[in-house]
Amino acid sequence: MHTTELTKRHWLLILTLTLLTFVLGTSEFVIVGILTDISSSLHITNAKAGTLVSAFAITFAIATPLVMSATSHFPKRKWMLFLIGLFIILNALCVISTTYVMLLALRMMTAIVTGVLISLAMIVASENMPIAKRGLAISFVFGGFTLANVIGVPIGTVIAERYDWNATFLLTTLLGAIAFLASFFILPTMHSPFRSSMRDQFSLLTHPRILMAFFIPSLGFGATYAVYTYLVPILKGMEAPSGSISWILFGYGFISIFSNILAGKIASYNAIGRLRFVFLVQAVVLISLYWTTDNFIFGLVNISLMSLMAILLTTSTQLYLIDLAGIYQPKATGLAASLMPVASNVGIAFGSALGGIVYDQGNLMSVTWVGGLIAILASLLTFLSHRLDQKQKQAA
Repeated sequence: MHTTELTKRHWLLILTLTLLTFVLGTSEFVIVGILTDISSSLHITNAKAGTLVSAFAITFAIATPLVMSATSHFPKRKWMLFLIGLFIILNALCVISTTYVMLLALRMMTAIVTGVLISLAMIVASENMPIAKRGLAISFVFGGFTLANVIGVPIGTVIAERYDWNATFLLTTLLGAIAFLASFFILPTMHSPFRSSMRDQFSLLTHPRILMAFFIPSLGFGATYAVYTYLVPILKGMEAPSGSISWILFGYGFISIFSNILAGKIASYNAIGRLRFVFLVQAVVLISLYWTTDNFIFGLVNISLMSLMAILLTTSTQLYLIDLAGIYQPKATGLAASLMPVASNVGIAFGSALGGIVYDQGNLMSVTWVGGLIAILASLLTFLSHRLDQKQKQAA
């Protein structure tokens, strides 16, 4: 790319990819807003319905790097259009799902499609932008997930309240069709690289420092999702009016916009050093919910702080993984860049599953302690990583 400015074509591509991540994010996250509707309709417990979240995340985390490596030589445009078409079909089938097993299987297949499409969107955004504008482009594409929480999840929740949870998947199906049309006209034809060795790529994961860095965001997201997965039951326990829950979820997503902005500020200087204390604050915020939810107003304020803390780690850990890859395995920086969404889904799976186990024992609010303890573990691991970084600098 010889130009240093974004042209109209660049912006159309950015907006198309942002639309795509918005649709994918809505499909992934909306399950939280309709969890109790699904459990009631399918005659299962809320804890069992929560496995739809953890199963999605586990499948995403395991399948994404494997499928990306195996299909690295596929033409990106055709491959993305095929996957978006498959996404539409899978969501359409969710509309007519009548059993837990059927819905679980469809969600797991959707997770594979989602993970690969997200990775491809990041690659396309990076390879088709001027070097100086790649960061801006990728931040916009990541912003699609924030918009999914702010707009997509509340709308999906309202639709489930007024009609049924199946109708929410009709929404994601229609959104997928819009994303397909936009992608069909805007996605460029790209030359595919040679097939790279999976062994060479995954050798990156044999380095202890990379594994440590990987589990920092995993624990960070796990802390949030141990509680967030069961936020609707918590709100109902706070005696929130049923019509207000979708608005509360909207507020939660809106506050996460500021969390995303603060994440960039934290990453600007001594990112890992700052994250040590961010996780400690997160632990206090999550554990405090055990008491503050006894009062509706205090509970809402505490939930707002939970949203503000939720994604402060994203930018810092993304850059940290890439920097470490540059030191230990420079040829695998591409894989390193994909580890952040994988780590987040590992954390989502771990946190929601652990929260579900505790919830299933009969005490819903104990999930707040689970989230707090996981955040403390994230802080300890970050303290250790920061200390090793300082020793390495001193040795150099």
